Amino acid sequence: MAKQFSEIDERLAGFIDAQKIFFTASAAEGTRINISPRPTDHFHRLGSNSVAYLDLTGSGSETAAHLRVDGRLTIMFCAFEGAPLILRLYGQGRVAFRGSPDYRAFLDAHYASEEPLGARQIVFLDIDLVQTSCGFKVPLFEPAGERPTLDRWAEAKGEEGLRAYRQEKNLLSMDGLPTGFVES
Repeated sequence: MAKQFSEIDERLAGFIDAQKIFFTASAAEGTRINISPRPTDHFHRLGSNSVAYLDLTGSGSETAAHLRVDGRLTIMFCAFEGAPLILRLYGQGRVAFRGSPDYRAFLDAHYASEEPLGARQIVFLDIDLVQTSCGFKVPLFEPAGERPTLDRWAEAKGEEGLRAYRQEKNLLSMDGLPTGFVES
């Protein structure tokens, strides 16, 4: 059933590219485990053992705090359409905050130097294990589309409102760990 690979091959890359959602999982010793759904429109394969996603402003920043302390990150994709499959990417993650050289380089390479509305950081994953499993019990779903709620919220806040929100909500994890977040 489960198969392990040392990298993302062409078949698995095609599977990733066809997905609409992925999930991130992180934790640090003594903290709650964080699992978050993410849209794939900001997910990027950087190579056979490296991926990244642009992370939008949210109510917390658990992943950044956990990566700062522990570094472990798992990204999971599930087939909700077509043939069943679950794909997990395991490895070490790191965060590039707004204004950092890595953040700017990522925007230059993937967003024509334009910062998407509400962007706060880039999460990178250096993959040390790729694993697939059957996914036979993952239900079939038809996507209805993206929710416009976050974009409308960010537009209403404006850049200064988003900065203030991140300063209030994104400096500490729910368990009190510093996220390392710095505003450019």
